[in-house]
This record gives sequence, C-alpha cells and structure tokens, in this order.
Amino acid sequence: MKTLIRLFLTAIAVLVIAYALPNNWVVVEDFGAALLVALVLGILKVFVKPLLILFTLPITVLTFGLFLFVINAMVILLADYIVEGFDVKGFWVALLFSFILAFLQSILYTFLEEKKPVK
Repeated sequence: MKTLIRLFLTAIAVLVIAYALPNNWVVVEDFGAALLVALVLGILKVFVKPLLILFTLPITVLTFGLFLFVINAMVILLADYIVEGFDVKGFWVALLFSFILAFLQSILYTFLEEKKPVK
C-alpha cells in the first residue's frame, strides 16, 4: 500500500514540476502520463540506475559522488524516451528536474513514515 501511495505522490510531484518550470521545459500531457512516468522512473531506478553507477564508479569516486546527479539526469532522459506523454527539453532541464523531484519526494515521503512511540 505504501508503494502505491509513493507512486501517486511522485506522479503529483511530476505534474507540479512540469507546471512550475517555465517555457514548456517539461511537458506532461495528463495525470495518466504522470503516473506512467512515476512508474517508469521507479522501475529504472531499481534496474538501470545501479548498473549505471557500477559502470561509472571510477568517475563517481573521482567527483566525490557528484556524478550521481548526471546519472539521475540520464535516468530522467531515459524515462522521457520511454513514456509517450512526457517530454524533457534537454540534459540541463533533466538535471534541474531531478533535483526538484528528489527534493519534493523527500518532503512528501516524510509524511508516510510511521511515528514510533518513545520508550
């Protein structure tokens, strides 16, 4: 159940980001496309992102992990290629999109954490 809620929250975040960025940098046709983007991003982050991290490990170590931002942008661009109703205008926009999406997800996902009683 928590996974479905996270998927729904990510879809809402994708719509908000697409609406907030200027000049049609990111275009999402409708909520169904945003939901599909959220699903594809989740799948890509599970299967493709670890492979990209493994293959780019030396450059990631040399840049003290900053190359992971580039990998996130590449995952966004791959989702753009896969999902029909989702369009990102370029690499730098994908990088900005990934920053904002990670920030919004960290805020939204904190509401899903269960409060543990203090002993």
